[in-house]
Amino acid sequence: MLEVADVSVWRGASKVLDRISLRVEEGEIVVLLGANGAGKTSTLMTISGLLRPREGGIRFRADGREHDLARLAPDRIVGLGIAHCPEGRQIFASLSVRENLVMGAFLRRDDAVASDLDRMMDLFPVLAERASMRAGLLSGGEQMMLAIARALMSRPRLLMLDEPSLGLAPQVIDRIFDIIEDIRARGTTVLVVEQNATMALDLADRAYVLETGRITLSGPADKLARDPRVREAYLGLGGGTAETEARA
Repeated sequence: MLEVADVSVWRGASKVLDRISLRVEEGEIVVLLGANGAGKTSTLMTISGLLRPREGGIRFRADGREHDLARLAPDRIVGLGIAHCPEGRQIFASLSVRENLVMGAFLRRDDAVASDLDRMMDLFPVLAERASMRAGLLSGGEQMMLAIARALMSRPRLLMLDEPSLGLAPQVIDRIFDIIEDIRARGTTVLVVEQNATMALDLADRAYVLETGRITLSGPADKLARDPRVREAYLGLGGGTAETEARA
C-alpha cells in the first residue's frame, strides 16, 4: 500500500530524516517508535506532503495505480486516501464537535457525508452526546477521539496517528487503543507514532525504530518486543547481552 524508499528530508540546515525506508501493507497496524527528536513526526509530515523529501521516493497504491506522493500537494494526498491525525490533536476549538467532523469531509463531493457523520457518532458515543458543544471544552481524551473521528470523515485507506496517547489518563489510553484496533477491523490501515512502546508493540503487526533520523531496527512487533535493545531503551526492561537482528 505505502512504500517509503531511501527518503532524506531537511528542515532548514538540519537533516531530520536520513535515507529511511519503510512499508505499510493493506490491513496492517504499523508503529514507529523512537525518542523525542528521532524523526517520527517528520516521517508522517513527509508522507502527508507537509515536508518534501530531498532524496528518495514515496509510493502509495490507490485506485488501481501507484502514486508518487513526493510530487503531490497535501490536499491531493488526502484525496488519494491518506488522513493525518497530528500530534496535539489540533482540533478547531471554537467550532462545535459536529462542525469539526464536517470539516474532516471538506474535500469530499459524494452524498455519503451525512451517513458517515452518523457512523462517527455511533463509533464515538461521547461525541454524539457533545455534538453541539464547542470542541475546546472537551476533555483531552474526548478531543483525541474527535481528532480521530475527524480524520476518518475523509474515508481514508491509510490513517496516520501521531502520539494518540500523549497526555491522557491510563484508562483513556486503553480506550484509544481499542478504537485503533476497531478502526483496523473496519478496514482502515493504520500507521502510528507512539511513545508508549509496550502498548504499541502489543497492538501492532510490525514496527520500526527511529534514532536520530535513521531506522535502526524493524520487524514483526512481537519480535521487536523481545529484542534486548528495544526492551532496554523503550520498554524499561533489562537489555541482556544477546545480539539479535530484526529486519523486515
